[in-house]
Amino acid sequence: MHVQQKIKSNYLVNAFLVFFVVHATQIGVGLQGFQRIIYRDAHQDAWISVLIAGLGTSILVFVIIKTLELYESSDIYGIHYDVYGFFFGRLFNAIYIFYVLICFFVVLRNYIEVIQAWVFPELSLWFLSLSIILLVVYGITSGIRSMVGIAFFSVTLSLWLLVFLVYPLQYARWDQMLPMMEADILSLLKGAYNMTFTMLGFEILYVIYPYIKEKKKVQKFAQFGLLFSTIIYVALMIVAIIYFSGMQLERTIWATLSLFKIVRLPFIERFEYVAITYWMLIILPNLIFYMWSACRGIKRMFNIEENKSVWFFSAIILIAVQFIVTRTQVNMINDYFAKFAFYVVVCYPFVLYATAWLRKRVSS
Repeated sequence: MHVQQKIKSNYLVNAFLVFFVVHATQIGVGLQGFQRIIYRDAHQDAWISVLIAGLGTSILVFVIIKTLELYESSDIYGIHYDVYGFFFGRLFNAIYIFYVLICFFVVLRNYIEVIQAWVFPELSLWFLSLSIILLVVYGITSGIRSMVGIAFFSVTLSLWLLVFLVYPLQYARWDQMLPMMEADILSLLKGAYNMTFTMLGFEILYVIYPYIKEKKKVQKFAQFGLLFSTIIYVALMIVAIIYFSGMQLERTIWATLSLFKIVRLPFIERFEYVAITYWMLIILPNLIFYMWSACRGIKRMFNIEENKSVWFFSAIILIAVQFIVTRTQVNMINDYFAKFAFYVVVCYPFVLYATAWLRKRVSS
C-alpha cells in the first residue's frame, strides 16, 4: 500500500463542497429523536449540552485535518500504514472498516424502523433494506463526484423542511426554558456525550481528503459545515423544550418527527409522512459515504475495486439487518454503537495525531 495517493484531476472536487459533505453526513437519523436522550440528563439546559457537543466536534475536526495535513495527499488507511507499520497498520485499517460498516448498518436500521413505525408497518424488513441498499450501490458505482453531488443536493433540497418547524412556535411556552444554567457541569457533559451518535459523520474527512483540490481551504469549509449542523441541532432542541412538557419529551422517541405532526396544510393531511419519506434524501449521503469508506479501505489494503467490494458488503449488511427486528434490539445496537463510536471518533483522533506527528518528527 502506498501512503500517498495520486488522484486523477477528473476525480477531484472543489474545497467548498466539503461544507456540504460534512453537513450532509452529520444530519441523519439521529436528528429525528436526539432530544429525548439529551433532555434526560440536562433537562431545560439540554441546548447547552448540544452547544458543548458542537464545540467538541469542531475541535475534533481541527485535529483530524491537522493529522491529514501532515501528509501531502493521504487518507486514514495510508496514515495507519505509515505510523504503525504493515501488520498493525492493517489491523487498525480493519477496525476502521468495521466501524464505518457498523455506522452504515445502524443508520439503515434506524431509518427502516421509522418507516415501519410511521408510514408502512406492513412492509417487510428485507424489501425496505434491499431497496435502500440498491440506491447506495448505485450512488457508489457512479463515482466520487456523483457522491459529492448527492451530498450537495441533499442539503440544498431539504432546507425547506426547517421552515415548517416554525409551526410549533405558536404553541411555545418559553417559560419551560427556565431556570437556565440549573444543570451541573457533569449533567451537561453527559448530555454532550449522548450526542455522540447524533453528531457523527465528520470523520468521513479521513477518507475523502485526498479527493479535495484546495486542501488549505478544507479546514475553513469543514468548520462552516459543522457550525451549520450545530445551529440546526440547537434550534431543534430549543423548539422541542418549549413545545413539549418535560414528561412528554422524555417519552417521545422521535421528537423532531412529532413536531411535524402539527403542521396542517390544505392539500396534505399528514405532513409527517412527507417529512419521513423525504428523509431518505437526507440519510442517503450518510449511507453512501460510510459504505464507500469501507470499500475504499478494501481498495487500499487489497487493491480490490470499490465496484466489486460494495456488492460483498451490501450482501452482508442485507443479511445482518434481518436479525435486528424489535425496538429493544435496535436500542441495544444504538447504545453499544454509541460507546464504540465515542472511542473511535472522539478519543482516537488525538492518539493518531500524536503518533503521526511523532513519526514525522523522528523520520525527519
